[in-house]
Amino acid sequence: MRWTQRLALALLLTLPFTGAMARAPSANQATQAPETTIAAIVSGSSEQVAMVPKPGVMFSLELETTIFKPPGDGPFALVVINHGKALGKPAFQSRARYLAQSAEFVKRGYVVALPMRQGFSKSGGAYVGGGCNVESNGLVQAEDVVATLEYMIKQPYVDKSRIVVIGQSHGGLTTMAFSTIAYPGVLGVVNFAGGLRDESCSRWEFNLVDAFGDYGKKARYPSLWLYGDNDSYWPPPLPAKFFEAYTAQARGPAANARMVDYGTFAGDSHTLFGARAGVPIWLPEVGRFFKEIGLSFDPQP
Repeated sequence: MRWTQRLALALLLTLPFTGAMARAPSANQATQAPETTIAAIVSGSSEQVAMVPKPGVMFSLELETTIFKPPGDGPFALVVINHGKALGKPAFQSRARYLAQSAEFVKRGYVVALPMRQGFSKSGGAYVGGGCNVESNGLVQAEDVVATLEYMIKQPYVDKSRIVVIGQSHGGLTTMAFSTIAYPGVLGVVNFAGGLRDESCSRWEFNLVDAFGDYGKKARYPSLWLYGDNDSYWPPPLPAKFFEAYTAQARGPAANARMVDYGTFAGDSHTLFGARAGVPIWLPEVGRFFKEIGLSFDPQP
Protein backbone atom coordinates (compact mmCIF):
# COMPACT_ATOMS: atom_id res chain seq x y z
CA MET A 1 0.00 0.00 0.00
CA ARG A 2 1.20 3.45 -0.80
CA TRP A 3 1.66 5.98 1.99
CA THR A 4 0.46 9.57 1.46
CA GLN A 5 2.00 12.43 3.38
CA ARG A 6 -1.11 13.63 5.12
CA LEU A 7 -2.34 13.79 8.65
CA ALA A 8 -4.14 16.80 10.04
CA LEU A 9 -2.88 17.81 13.46
CA ALA A 10 -5.54 18.83 15.91
CA LEU A 11 -5.40 20.99 18.95
CA LEU A 12 -2.01 21.76 20.40
CA LEU A 13 -3.44 21.71 23.88
CA THR A 14 -2.63 19.38 26.71
CA LEU A 15 -3.99 19.55 30.25
CA PRO A 16 -4.43 16.91 33.01
CA PHE A 17 -6.47 8.66 36.74
CA THR A 18 -6.67 6.74 40.02
CA GLY A 19 -9.60 5.43 41.98
CA ALA A 20 -13.32 5.55 41.39
CA MET A 21 -15.32 8.40 39.87
CA ALA A 22 -13.94 11.84 39.03
CA ARG A 23 -15.29 14.87 37.26
CA ALA A 24 -13.60 16.63 34.35
CA PRO A 25 -14.26 20.26 33.36
CA SER A 26 -17.24 21.04 31.17
CA ALA A 27 -16.81 22.39 27.64
CA ASN A 28 -17.46 25.89 28.98
CA GLN A 29 -14.70 25.48 31.53
CA ALA A 30 -12.19 24.01 29.09
CA THR A 31 -9.84 26.26 27.16
CA GLN A 32 -11.08 26.57 23.59
CA ALA A 33 -8.41 26.77 20.89
CA PRO A 34 -9.06 28.99 17.89
CA GLU A 35 -8.82 27.50 14.41
CA THR A 36 -5.49 29.25 13.92
CA THR A 37 -3.89 26.93 16.49
CA ILE A 38 -4.83 23.82 14.51
CA ALA A 39 -1.86 22.87 12.33
CA ALA A 40 -2.49 21.40 8.91
CA ILE A 41 0.08 18.60 8.78
CA VAL A 42 2.24 16.54 11.09
CA SER A 43 5.52 16.74 9.28
CA GLY A 44 6.67 13.38 7.96
CA SER A 45 3.70 11.36 9.19
CA SER A 46 1.64 9.27 6.81
CA GLU A 47 -1.80 7.81 6.19
CA GLN A 48 -2.59 4.44 4.66
CA VAL A 49 -5.84 2.64 3.94
CA ALA A 50 -5.37 -1.13 4.23
CA MET A 51 -7.81 -3.95 3.63
CA VAL A 52 -7.24 -6.10 6.70
CA PRO A 53 -8.10 -9.80 6.33
CA LYS A 54 -10.65 -11.27 8.73
CA PRO A 55 -10.63 -15.07 8.51
CA GLY A 56 -13.95 -16.88 8.82
CA VAL A 57 -15.19 -20.45 9.12
CA MET A 58 -16.94 -20.45 5.74
CA PHE A 59 -15.27 -17.48 4.06
CA SER A 60 -12.92 -14.59 4.75
CA LEU A 61 -13.53 -10.90 4.29
CA GLU A 62 -11.61 -7.65 4.50
CA LEU A 63 -11.92 -4.72 6.88
CA GLU A 64 -11.26 -1.22 5.56
CA THR A 65 -8.71 0.16 8.01
CA THR A 66 -7.09 3.58 8.21
CA ILE A 67 -3.56 3.63 9.60
CA PHE A 68 -1.64 6.71 10.73
CA LYS A 69 2.07 6.17 11.28
CA PRO A 70 4.60 8.55 12.84
CA PRO A 71 7.78 9.35 10.90
CA GLY A 72 10.58 6.85 11.28
CA ASP A 73 10.94 3.08 11.41
CA GLY A 74 9.65 2.47 14.94
CA PRO A 75 8.74 0.16 16.45
CA PHE A 76 5.91 2.32 17.76
CA ALA A 77 3.26 1.54 20.37
CA LEU A 78 -0.19 0.94 18.86
CA VAL A 79 -3.56 2.59 19.49
CA VAL A 80 -6.67 1.02 17.93
CA ILE A 81 -9.70 3.32 17.75
CA ASN A 82 -13.15 1.75 17.32
CA HIS A 83 -15.78 3.92 15.63
CA GLY A 84 -19.42 4.48 16.58
CA LYS A 85 -22.53 3.56 14.61
CA ALA A 86 -24.24 6.33 12.68
CA LEU A 87 -27.93 6.36 11.83
CA GLY A 88 -28.84 4.54 8.65
CA LYS A 89 -27.30 1.61 6.82
CA PRO A 90 -23.80 0.78 8.13
CA ALA A 91 -22.48 0.29 4.57
CA PHE A 92 -23.19 3.96 3.89
CA GLN A 93 -21.15 5.11 6.89
CA SER A 94 -17.99 6.96 5.89
CA ARG A 95 -14.51 5.74 6.75
CA ALA A 96 -13.52 6.76 10.27
CA ARG A 97 -10.37 8.89 10.45
CA TYR A 98 -10.75 10.99 13.62
CA LEU A 99 -8.01 13.26 12.30
CA ALA A 100 -7.74 15.63 15.25
CA GLN A 101 -7.85 12.77 17.72
CA SER A 102 -5.47 10.49 15.81
CA ALA A 103 -2.98 13.35 15.48
CA GLU A 104 -2.66 13.64 19.25
CA PHE A 105 -1.53 10.02 19.46
CA VAL A 106 0.71 10.19 16.41
CA LYS A 107 2.61 13.21 17.70
CA ARG A 108 3.25 11.23 20.91
CA GLY A 109 4.82 8.39 18.95
CA TYR A 110 1.87 6.02 18.47
CA VAL A 111 0.68 4.23 15.36
CA VAL A 112 -3.10 4.58 15.10
CA ALA A 113 -5.32 1.99 13.40
CA LEU A 114 -9.02 2.68 12.80
CA PRO A 115 -10.81 -0.41 11.49
CA MET A 116 -14.26 -0.21 9.93
CA ARG A 117 -16.00 -3.24 11.35
CA GLN A 118 -17.81 -5.85 9.28
CA GLY A 119 -20.58 -4.33 7.16
CA PHE A 120 -19.42 -0.73 7.72
CA SER A 121 -18.22 1.48 4.87
CA LYS A 122 -16.13 -0.59 2.43
CA SER A 123 -15.54 -3.48 4.83
CA GLY A 124 -16.87 -6.80 3.62
CA GLY A 125 -19.78 -8.81 4.95
CA ALA A 126 -23.00 -7.66 6.54
CA TYR A 127 -23.39 -5.84 9.83
CA VAL A 128 -24.13 -8.34 12.59
CA GLY A 129 -26.60 -6.67 14.89
CA GLY A 130 -27.27 -9.39 17.41
CA GLY A 131 -30.89 -8.30 17.89
CA CYS A 132 -31.60 -7.19 21.45
CA ASN A 133 -28.70 -9.22 22.84
CA VAL A 134 -26.32 -6.32 23.45
CA GLU A 135 -23.65 -8.48 25.09
CA SER A 136 -23.50 -10.73 22.02
CA ASN A 137 -23.42 -7.73 19.70
CA GLY A 138 -20.32 -6.34 21.40
CA LEU A 139 -18.54 -9.70 21.38
CA VAL A 140 -19.16 -10.13 17.66
CA GLN A 141 -17.83 -6.63 16.99
CA ALA A 142 -14.76 -7.42 19.11
CA GLU A 143 -13.78 -10.15 16.65
CA ASP A 144 -12.93 -7.36 14.21
CA VAL A 145 -10.62 -5.76 16.76
CA VAL A 146 -8.76 -9.07 17.05
CA ALA A 147 -8.47 -9.31 13.25
CA THR A 148 -7.04 -5.79 13.17
CA LEU A 149 -4.51 -6.57 15.88
CA GLU A 150 -3.45 -9.75 14.09
CA TYR A 151 -2.66 -7.64 11.05
CA MET A 152 -1.03 -4.74 12.85
CA ILE A 153 1.39 -6.74 15.02
CA LYS A 154 2.87 -8.23 11.85
CA GLN A 155 3.90 -4.76 10.66
CA PRO A 156 7.62 -4.16 11.32
CA TYR A 157 6.97 -0.64 12.65
CA VAL A 158 4.57 -1.82 15.41
CA ASP A 159 5.66 -2.72 18.95
CA LYS A 160 3.32 -5.62 19.74
CA SER A 161 4.08 -5.38 23.47
CA ARG A 162 2.50 -1.91 23.83
CA ILE A 163 -1.14 -1.74 22.72
CA VAL A 164 -4.16 0.28 23.87
CA VAL A 165 -7.69 -0.17 22.51
CA ILE A 166 -10.07 2.80 22.47
CA GLY A 167 -13.70 3.09 21.38
CA GLN A 168 -16.47 5.67 21.07
CA SER A 169 -20.22 4.90 21.44
CA HIS A 170 -20.84 1.55 19.71
CA GLY A 171 -17.06 1.36 19.48
CA GLY A 172 -16.90 1.84 23.26
CA LEU A 173 -19.18 -1.15 23.75
CA THR A 174 -16.96 -3.06 21.30
CA THR A 175 -13.89 -2.07 23.29
CA MET A 176 -15.34 -3.25 26.60
CA ALA A 177 -16.41 -6.52 24.95
CA PHE A 178 -12.86 -6.87 23.62
CA SER A 179 -11.58 -6.42 27.18
CA THR A 180 -12.83 -9.95 27.91
CA ILE A 181 -10.32 -11.37 25.41
CA ALA A 182 -6.75 -12.16 26.46
CA TYR A 183 -4.58 -10.60 23.78
CA PRO A 184 -0.80 -10.37 24.31
CA GLY A 185 0.54 -6.84 24.49
CA VAL A 186 -2.73 -5.07 25.32
CA LEU A 187 -2.13 -2.90 28.38
CA GLY A 188 -5.45 -1.07 28.77
CA VAL A 189 -8.73 0.04 27.21
CA VAL A 190 -10.55 3.38 27.03
CA ASN A 191 -14.33 3.68 26.71
CA PHE A 192 -15.79 6.94 25.41
CA ALA A 193 -19.58 7.04 25.93
CA GLY A 194 -19.85 3.34 25.11
CA GLY A 195 -23.14 1.55 24.53
CA LEU A 196 -25.78 0.60 21.97
CA ARG A 197 -29.30 2.01 22.16
CA ASP A 198 -32.20 0.22 20.47
CA GLU A 199 -35.54 1.44 21.70
CA SER A 200 -37.33 -1.33 19.79
CA CYS A 201 -35.98 -3.69 22.44
CA SER A 202 -37.94 -3.82 25.66
CA ARG A 203 -35.89 -2.97 28.73
CA TRP A 204 -32.98 -1.89 26.48
CA GLU A 205 -31.44 0.06 29.34
CA PHE A 206 -31.37 -3.03 31.57
CA ASN A 207 -29.99 -5.15 28.73
CA LEU A 208 -27.13 -2.69 28.38
CA VAL A 209 -26.39 -2.56 32.10
CA ASP A 210 -26.39 -6.38 32.17
CA ALA A 211 -24.00 -6.49 29.20
CA PHE A 212 -21.44 -4.31 30.97
CA GLY A 213 -21.81 -6.44 34.09
CA ASP A 214 -21.17 -9.59 32.10
CA TYR A 215 -18.11 -8.04 30.45
CA GLY A 216 -16.80 -7.21 33.91
CA LYS A 217 -16.82 -10.91 34.89
CA LYS A 218 -14.21 -11.75 32.24
CA ALA A 219 -12.48 -8.40 31.75
CA ARG A 220 -8.68 -8.48 31.77
CA TYR A 221 -7.34 -4.93 31.50
CA PRO A 222 -7.30 -1.62 33.35
CA SER A 223 -9.89 0.74 31.89
CA LEU A 224 -10.78 4.41 31.67
CA TRP A 225 -14.44 5.38 31.11
CA LEU A 226 -15.49 8.86 29.98
CA TYR A 227 -19.15 9.95 29.93
CA GLY A 228 -20.91 13.32 30.08
CA ASP A 229 -24.06 14.66 31.71
CA ASN A 230 -25.96 15.79 28.61
CA ASP A 231 -25.48 12.64 26.54
CA SER A 232 -28.48 12.20 24.24
CA TYR A 233 -28.03 8.41 24.29
CA TRP A 234 -27.18 7.80 27.94
CA PRO A 235 -28.91 10.27 30.28
CA PRO A 236 -27.92 10.08 33.95
CA PRO A 237 -27.86 7.85 35.87
CA LEU A 238 -27.31 5.24 33.10
CA PRO A 239 -23.52 5.74 32.72
CA ALA A 240 -23.02 5.28 36.46
CA LYS A 241 -25.10 2.09 36.29
CA PHE A 242 -22.94 0.79 33.43
CA PHE A 243 -19.80 1.41 35.44
CA GLU A 244 -21.17 0.04 38.70
CA ALA A 245 -22.35 -3.17 37.00
CA TYR A 246 -18.90 -3.62 35.46
CA THR A 247 -16.84 -2.87 38.55
CA ALA A 248 -19.03 -5.07 40.75
CA GLN A 249 -17.79 -8.04 38.71
CA ALA A 250 -14.28 -6.97 37.67
CA ARG A 251 -11.32 -8.71 39.29
CA GLY A 252 -7.55 -8.59 38.91
CA PRO A 253 -6.15 -5.90 36.58
CA ALA A 254 -9.70 -5.13 35.37
CA ALA A 255 -10.58 -3.88 38.86
CA ASN A 256 -8.34 -0.89 38.06
CA ALA A 257 -11.19 1.03 36.44
CA ARG A 258 -12.11 4.68 36.68
CA MET A 259 -15.01 6.69 35.34
CA VAL A 260 -14.64 10.38 34.48
CA ASP A 261 -17.78 12.48 34.41
CA TYR A 262 -16.78 15.50 32.34
CA GLY A 263 -20.05 17.34 32.86
CA THR A 264 -21.83 18.93 29.92
CA PHE A 265 -20.29 19.35 26.48
CA ALA A 266 -21.75 21.51 23.70
CA GLY A 267 -25.28 20.38 22.90
CA ASP A 268 -24.57 16.68 23.40
CA SER A 269 -21.72 15.17 25.39
CA HIS A 270 -22.01 12.02 23.29
CA THR A 271 -20.01 13.91 20.65
CA LEU A 272 -17.06 14.76 22.89
CA PHE A 273 -14.50 12.36 21.44
CA GLY A 274 -15.28 13.16 17.84
CA ALA A 275 -15.23 16.94 18.32
CA ARG A 276 -12.06 19.01 18.05
CA ALA A 277 -13.26 21.12 20.95
CA GLY A 278 -13.42 17.98 23.08
CA VAL A 279 -9.72 17.18 22.74
CA PRO A 280 -8.46 19.40 25.59
CA ILE A 281 -11.07 17.86 27.90
CA TRP A 282 -10.27 14.18 27.39
CA LEU A 283 -6.59 14.37 26.47
CA PRO A 284 -5.26 15.00 30.03
CA GLU A 285 -7.29 12.08 31.43
CA VAL A 286 -6.15 9.74 28.66
CA GLY A 287 -2.56 10.89 29.14
CA ARG A 288 -2.68 10.11 32.85
CA PHE A 289 -4.16 6.70 32.12
CA PHE A 290 -1.45 5.87 29.59
CA LYS A 291 1.24 6.79 32.09
CA GLU A 292 -0.40 4.70 34.81
CA ILE A 293 -0.27 1.61 32.60
CA GLY A 294 3.39 2.25 31.84
CA LEU A 295 3.22 4.15 28.56
CA SER A 296 4.80 7.46 27.67
CA PHE A 297 2.46 10.24 26.57
CA ASP A 298 4.90 13.03 25.95
CA PRO A 299 4.96 14.73 22.54
CA GLN A 300 7.87 13.55 20.43
CA PRO A 301 10.50 16.06 19.28
